[in-house]
Amino acid sequence: MFGILSAGIAPGLALISYFYLRDQYEQEPVLNVFKMFLFGAILTFPIMFMQYVIDAEKIIVNEYVQSFISTAFLEEFFKWFILFLVIYPHADFDEPYDGIVYGASISLGFATVENILYLLGNGIEFAMGRALLPVSSHALFGVLMGYYLGKAKFNIAGSPAKWIFLSFFIPFILHGFYDSILVGKRWIYYIIPFMLFLWYVGLKKAKHAHILSKRHLQNQNEEETAAF
Repeated sequence: MFGILSAGIAPGLALISYFYLRDQYEQEPVLNVFKMFLFGAILTFPIMFMQYVIDAEKIIVNEYVQSFISTAFLEEFFKWFILFLVIYPHADFDEPYDGIVYGASISLGFATVENILYLLGNGIEFAMGRALLPVSSHALFGVLMGYYLGKAKFNIAGSPAKWIFLSFFIPFILHGFYDSILVGKRWIYYIIPFMLFLWYVGLKKAKHAHILSKRHLQNQNEEETAAF
């Protein structure tokens, strides 16, 4: 039991630490990050219940449609909704990179509980595959969600409405494609390049968020200096 819990928690903890420690300027309060992780963990249960009902009642029969609606839409929408409702207006969300930290946190809270439940039902031998695929992909969907929310909050190169829409739509579409790949017969040939692409995009957005945060803080300093 302890081994399964450790294997279930470790990937999420490692990925949260990675994105949290990459915040080069003003790291977020640990309590806020933990709260978002907890929100994500709690979301797992109502989402899984809705998915169970959809599956049991055969509301969606086609596996590919189910990948986009029952899985991707439900999971990404509720994570996005909590981020937008709780964190987006929060005073501690004070630089673009913060969105990535909070986005990864809520996604990894969800992924960690889902991972533990899967390992309890199927065995610890799946731990490595789960860490490399579902847990990592959830983290990267959260990174992209937070990246676009950061651009929205700080009015970067476009209207906030556009970035808010993309903060949900892009993770939703990518998540849908991810699950669609897994229901295919030769999924192993497609999931590896897809995950490499996802890591490339996620790390590129994280790097760009650092640049945006640096510019934001420089602008703030200049405004404060000018005020004196």
